[in-house]
Amino acid sequence: MFDKAFFKALNITSDSSLRSFSKSVKINLTKLRYYNEKNIFPSHSDFQAINSITGISELELKLNMGILDKNIINLIQQHSNNIYGIIKNTEKNKPIYNENTKPTLQFNTDLGKLFQGDCLQLMDSIEKESIDLIFADPPFNLDKKYESGMNDKISDDEYLQWTEQWVLKCIDLLKEGGSLFIWNLPKWNTHIASILNKYLDFRHWIAADIKYRLPIKNRLYPAHYGLLYYTKGEKPSVFNEQRLPLQICRHCAGDIHDYGGYKDKLNLKGINLSDIWLDIPPVRHSKYKTRGSNELSLKLLERIISLASNEGDTVFDPFGGSGSTYIAAEILKRKWIGVELGSTESIINRFNEIDWQIEYIKDVQRNSNTLFTEEMKNKRIKHNHWIPETLSKEKVISKKKEKQMALELSSNSEN
Repeated sequence: MFDKAFFKALNITSDSSLRSFSKSVKINLTKLRYYNEKNIFPSHSDFQAINSITGISELELKLNMGILDKNIINLIQQHSNNIYGIIKNTEKNKPIYNENTKPTLQFNTDLGKLFQGDCLQLMDSIEKESIDLIFADPPFNLDKKYESGMNDKISDDEYLQWTEQWVLKCIDLLKEGGSLFIWNLPKWNTHIASILNKYLDFRHWIAADIKYRLPIKNRLYPAHYGLLYYTKGEKPSVFNEQRLPLQICRHCAGDIHDYGGYKDKLNLKGINLSDIWLDIPPVRHSKYKTRGSNELSLKLLERIISLASNEGDTVFDPFGGSGSTYIAAEILKRKWIGVELGSTESIINRFNEIDWQIEYIKDVQRNSNTLFTEEMKNKRIKHNHWIPETLSKEKVISKKKEKQMALELSSNSEN
């Protein structure tokens, strides 16, 4: 606690000095601990109280806390030569790797390679700007039990520092025009976006409607994961348009939205994919679940890989987990590189049982890029709802009626 930036800047080194400081500035202990733990700059009134006792300026405190607002960045830019002169000879810390986590090849196919070990080490060994598509689903720092035994409950500072490391390495690996997708909780993606905005071009914040926690008192119900989508350069090299079937009532198969007289103008390939994904299922059924920890749906990976890459492109995922990315890439005929810190046995087993997963992805693709699936059509016919074929017939009948009426009017006028 006392080695964090806020307390260090104020020379608070122990419980006794914290209590003494709290008493002198008349800010309660809970709030001071909150500012320190979250690295949040104090409110105006609290800062004024701190300044009156310590004399520390707003600029100095922000610099100590690593809070670089636009004004500070402008000052740094104005004095960049002087600052560079101060720090240019500072020795850059070289990563010290644990030999026990050195990546070793565990499994390969004609298209891909799976390593076991530290993803940071593996990324340092991959050629820069050689990857077309990167998907990352890192641990969320929620104290989950992973098969690898990794520590999933570290301080926010440590987690964000580690996050910045792997994100920057991903950026280096991405080709010009390549795409990067990062799946995480909105809390962490706000920080990750602030890193990516400096190097890549923002495309979308995709919200996947999956309720990942129980309701929390005094908070809105967390009901979505954030999927960040960035590209290296302004325009992606690959963007394969994806469409979804029209939404219908699961009971009566009727329209959920009223398309009025525009029904016959709807694209037969389906409705445009939006940045809110309502159709990604959580993997809970034992038929599809391959490990104890959380697992991503093949449907999610099929969509991302189909959207942002072509056959023969290279896909990289630095957090193997259950291996959904590698399975989807293999089935969709993409080259792939993967790494998992823990055991790779469950991923390899999935490749040994790939047949049902091939059928699953075929089914996903049959039910994509079409306005109505066959099942939907049959259900709508049963309940007397329109489908494209009936609209076409109605149009023909309507034109015949118009023609007949015109003939009758012409005949009447002659008489």
